[in-house]
Amino acid sequence: MTKDEELKSWIEQYSGPLLKRALYVLSNKEDAQDVVQDVFIAAFSNYDSFEGKSQPLTWLMAILNRKIADFYRNKYKSEPTIKLDHFFDETGSWKNKDVINDWNVSTEAELLDNQEFNKTLEECIEELPARWKILLKMYYLEEKKAPEVSQELNVSTTNLWKILQRSRVQLRECLEFNWFSRI
Repeated sequence: MTKDEELKSWIEQYSGPLLKRALYVLSNKEDAQDVVQDVFIAAFSNYDSFEGKSQPLTWLMAILNRKIADFYRNKYKSEPTIKLDHFFDETGSWKNKDVINDWNVSTEAELLDNQEFNKTLEECIEELPARWKILLKMYYLEEKKAPEVSQELNVSTTNLWKILQRSRVQLRECLEFNWFSRI
């Protein structure tokens, strides 16, 4: 099989799984499609480095992870920094104490089994800045370890913890407003 034939076969076989993964991480269909296209361009350019020691999908997923990291690195450079003045005053105290109220929920499972809550949670996650969203998804939803997330996205561990903390604060406010204040 020639290089072109094999790559065409890979595109037919692996576009679906690669797109599904990219869409999960990027949450935007057009961005996901662009990144998957970049994966196949990189695979074509680097075809000779594929030694066949792994399955083609494994190799393509590794390329996808690097392309997603590149996508977010480029996006971070142009994205404005979000300030937390909305949540804290100049002394670092909460401006709105309602955000730190206890939620009257008997168990975590009670919430996670509720489809409407999950939809609200997903909507709140989507409102996060792109940089925060990817780190939150990788760390909490994919359950990757901090060093792995830091390395993949070229973020210091200290910065990772700060972003995760800020994400939790913003998520809490969003959930407080869109879910808990309504039940």
